[in-house]
Amino acid sequence: MVLRVDYKTDVWVDWCPGCGDFGILTAIQKALKELEISPWQAVIVSGIGCSGKTPHFIYANGVHTLHGRAIPFATGIKMSNPELTVIVDGGDGDLLGIGAGHFVALGRRNLDITVLIHDNQVYGLTKGQASPTLPIGAKTKSLPKPNLQEPVNPVALALTSGYTFVARAFAMDIQHLTDIIKRAIEHKGAAVVDILQPCVTYNDLYTTQWYRKRVYKLDEDPEWDPVVRNPSERMEKLSKALGMAWEWGDRIPVGVFYEDETKDTILDRIKAYIPSYKSYPPAKQNITKGGRPVIDTSMFKEIFKEYLVKVSK
Repeated sequence: MVLRVDYKTDVWVDWCPGCGDFGILTAIQKALKELEISPWQAVIVSGIGCSGKTPHFIYANGVHTLHGRAIPFATGIKMSNPELTVIVDGGDGDLLGIGAGHFVALGRRNLDITVLIHDNQVYGLTKGQASPTLPIGAKTKSLPKPNLQEPVNPVALALTSGYTFVARAFAMDIQHLTDIIKRAIEHKGAAVVDILQPCVTYNDLYTTQWYRKRVYKLDEDPEWDPVVRNPSERMEKLSKALGMAWEWGDRIPVGVFYEDETKDTILDRIKAYIPSYKSYPPAKQNITKGGRPVIDTSMFKEIFKEYLVKVSK
């Protein structure tokens, strides 16, 4: 049973008029509705910046965390209660700057979390400094000099870090973005969607019009098949996805670059050590009784049942 089918809160959405964040917010709400995920089953985790406000605008569990730390917060939530749908919603500066180490670690673990990157090449909330995705030599209107650093490629970084679902979308194509987010949420494993999101206030280079002239959809090519159906296909499809990830300029591909459900998640690996892990995750364990810490012996008996020795009198 879904309490609020529109997943909207009464909090005023105070982003700049025309910001790509509106498209991302709408797509998340549509995806949750179309997948019929109840508000109490979903958790939206954000960090700092404009994108950090997203949990306030979605009628679901929300956690507004620290700069660059949305992924470790989300990791703890998912590992404590694997039944929850956990979505990280963060900016390119947040997730690929100070949070880059956590971004890589999530790919290595292949934990079943969806990461949505608001990729606008600038730090919008702190007046438009260059973010990790702004190309070298680019000069937005808020920069006194052109950018001096090489950019991070979110798609390529995700592919080489181990993410098993990697996609890119455009914030102003809401239905396509919704479909991509739904597919990412349904994927079993670490999923990331790099969302090209115009910043109307500080980025006067990569505008909505600029993107509309260049983006094209991978799924419109009948020969494009990013899905790994057998582990033997993994390297070939990874290589093709990496090659496509570097296409940028007159043509920019959006869609699913890579999808692989043949690889175990870290929850599967934990279950191999602790067979009862998914039946007795930390969130379901009793920790107090009458205000006093307790140990749930039934849980330990289930975990160690194959090692218990019966002593006859």
